[in-house]
Amino acid sequence: MTESATPAYPVDALNRVKRRADRGHYDHETVHQLLDAAALCHVSYVVDGWPLCTPTLFWREGSTLYWHGSNSSRMLRGLSEGEPACLAVTHFDSLVLARCAFNHSADYRSVMAFGHARLVEDATEKARALTMMVDRFFPGRTAQLRPTTEQEINATTVVYMPIERASAKVRARGVVDDDEDYALPVYAERLPVRLVMGAPEPCPRLLPGVARPANLADYRDARPLEEAVAAMHHLAYPTD
Repeated sequence: MTESATPAYPVDALNRVKRRADRGHYDHETVHQLLDAAALCHVSYVVDGWPLCTPTLFWREGSTLYWHGSNSSRMLRGLSEGEPACLAVTHFDSLVLARCAFNHSADYRSVMAFGHARLVEDATEKARALTMMVDRFFPGRTAQLRPTTEQEINATTVVYMPIERASAKVRARGVVDDDEDYALPVYAERLPVRLVMGAPEPCPRLLPGVARPANLADYRDARPLEEAVAAMHHLAYPTD
């Protein structure tokens, strides 16, 4: 497939994968799939001359990323002018034990997305974003809840960042040793790592007769978290 037929993010010195460039991907499909399968990200800014990094829940709409926080967050208070930011996610797939220390490694899939973060200030857009903050992970959930109060809305900050640059980096090679080292009597292996959900634990203060809604069925015991999160994104944004 030609480059023109594959939508991709621009590549420059900011997002170009420099070490092991063969592991770099810039196409929308790869970047978006990895973002949509992640629930937690880390967002980095510079605040008052200091680099700060915060873990938070996030979601994607097209080429725009959203996240939220408290109005008391000093990171979020300074974003109204559009501050440079980097949002990163990582899927950790394995530990790799090779025949020498230098070749020990890990399999992973990661994304770094760059842009200018701003506050969602329009009241209607903020209300919609706060709905999707929940419904992106649990489609239809907001309609099942008591309405959000004005005080709760005012206490929450929503941030959006159009993706200006992005890169994915993937290692999926398992054990890779120098050719001469395969003859060594040294044990080597790949240790797969999976983040899976446990059995749901209903709140002990549920009222009698309150059953688990059918729209939570995809969150079930032993299912890989990224599989469920990606499925929920597709339900929330079926054409995205």
